[in-house]
Amino acid sequence: MSKTFQRVIGVVILLGAGALSLPVTALFLDGPGTENWILPVQASLMAVIGAACGLALPALAPTGAFTAVRALIGAGWGLLAGMVGLLIFWFLLNGLGGA
Repeated sequence: MSKTFQRVIGVVILLGAGALSLPVTALFLDGPGTENWILPVQASLMAVIGAACGLALPALAPTGAFTAVRALIGAGWGLLAGMVGLLIFWFLLNGLGGA
């Protein structure tokens, strides 16, 4: 697989997971005692998904990076994708006018 194709696949996977991770996490944790756990669990879930993508798709990290470094860089990309998903749902719920 070429590096460009790996990067495109990684971005698609991470953005898709980022957009879906918040509502799926909220589905399971939206209760009277667990609503404060939604964002930390979503961030942890995205870090794990990002680390898995970083390990499976070496083009997401610099060339020649060690396995642990690839996992950490993938986790960072996963957290970034999770924040993009959070922003998407914030705009969907609040709109651009804020009214």
